[in-house]
Amino acid sequence: MNDPENLAVCILGAGPVGASLAATLAGAGLPTAIIDQAPLPPMELPEFDGRAYAIALASQRLLAGAGVWDRLPEPPGPIEAIRVADGRPGEPASPLSLHFSAAELGEGPFGYMVEARSLRVALNARLPSLPNLRVFAPARAEVARTPEGVRIRLAGGGELRARLVVAAEGRNSPLRRQAGIRAATIDYHQLGMVGAFAHEKPHGNVALEQFLPNGPFAQLPLAGPGGFGTAAFPHASAFVWADRTAIARRMLALDDADFGRELRRRLGDHLGAVRMIGRRWSYPLSALQVERWVDTRLALVGDAAHGVHPIAGQGLNLGFRDVAALAEEVIAAWQAGEDPGAPAVLARYQARRRPDTLLMLSGMHALERLFSNDIAPVRWARRLGIAAVDRMPRLKLAFARQAMGLS
Repeated sequence: MNDPENLAVCILGAGPVGASLAATLAGAGLPTAIIDQAPLPPMELPEFDGRAYAIALASQRLLAGAGVWDRLPEPPGPIEAIRVADGRPGEPASPLSLHFSAAELGEGPFGYMVEARSLRVALNARLPSLPNLRVFAPARAEVARTPEGVRIRLAGGGELRARLVVAAEGRNSPLRRQAGIRAATIDYHQLGMVGAFAHEKPHGNVALEQFLPNGPFAQLPLAGPGGFGTAAFPHASAFVWADRTAIARRMLALDDADFGRELRRRLGDHLGAVRMIGRRWSYPLSALQVERWVDTRLALVGDAAHGVHPIAGQGLNLGFRDVAALAEEVIAAWQAGEDPGAPAVLARYQARRRPDTLLMLSGMHALERLFSNDIAPVRWARRLGIAAVDRMPRLKLAFARQAMGLS
């Protein structure tokens, strides 16, 4: 950059959402900077740590347009079908289930499973190749916003000026707090457990979403053996398991063999024997809703702007939808010779993202409330409801397109 002190956009937070926004804006020719308090993870590929992302089709297209997708060092695993069922641990899933097939939509897979390490490597490979992007990591910054512009002072010396600053620092966003933007939260009193396991039988690129009384359980197909398969366990999947906090803590304290047995009680027998791989991760589950998405020369994206229950794996994908909407508005303003941080630009961004996010947040919350009820009449009513939806092609199509980010 010829004049690094005068930027179009400065992004705080270099996670997947912030980094993909930086790649999108800089790739479109906007002078951009990204700042993170932590160093970017190393470029070398570490051992598989059990974490993987479910990337919806619209998110995959965003990453491809940002020049990130083709840099993935490991092949992503397509999700070609999804089975949704109601059940109880240790019992066969209800035969009254809901099946989604990507072939019926004709758009491609519903999405892809991408190892967290692969996405980070791809982002790290893309960012240095962009001449319009400056990366400061690790670095601390103080941000001052006025109607005229944004001043960013780096702790080690130096100053940047930008037309817009973007908060991508996560749920506890300092920029959001600085702006006085209030956030309401709902504590689900659950822990989300994520990790991966190898298994005996092939998954056929089919994902399972099983609703259990204490929280949902999802099995998500990974591509190939991923370097951790064996002759006895040649296939692999990721899992996302939500359970009451006390139960989840007991599960996390188990050794791999016992944890695998508990996982299979919820998974069922369709994948055969299982063996845990990588490590297990856990985090408390809550929903988050902000009163507004923007302030003077400030936009919120990703977890700084919203948080949803992981029932349908939409958290990161909502962040990528933020990136797409904000990038479109900012790039259009810049190319038209307008101010990318102007109130009108930010108002359009908020108007695009608020309805979609509120719909997803309320929908995920309603599903969590409905399926966490184990009263027999309610259980049978929702199973009949699932079976009824399976016989409504137009409704199924609408649900699928919403989850894929195509609506």
